[in-house]
Amino acid sequence: MENVVLTVHLILALLLVGIVLLQRSEGGGLGMGGGGNNMAGRSATTALQKLTWLLAAAFIVTSLTLTILAARGADSGSVIDQIGAEQPAGAPAELPAGSDLLPPAPTDAPLAPPPADAPATPPAASE
Repeated sequence: MENVVLTVHLILALLLVGIVLLQRSEGGGLGMGGGGNNMAGRSATTALQKLTWLLAAAFIVTSLTLTILAARGADSGSVIDQIGAEQPAGAPAELPAGSDLLPPAPTDAPLAPPPADAPATPPAASE
């Protein structure tokens, strides 16, 4: 069902773009142009304008339908609830995406912090 609505939605989007591009440009944008000497400033509605409104209404209906279908198929918990969930103690931590691209840690790095009575600077290495 969702695939059919999505396919109709994509076809409507392409038709809507095509119909809008076919219309005559009035210039000025946001209804500021138009010309004509009539006092009302309204022109007759053409077939292309009616078709544009029809396609736009159908596009909105399919958008709302896809939203409802997606919400119905989703889990009941929110993403915030999933972030706050703690892992069990025995579960291994998941590696973040792309962590295999990180360089390996240096092998001479200390595994534990130095003791409290150790000097603050490391001794100079002789080569």
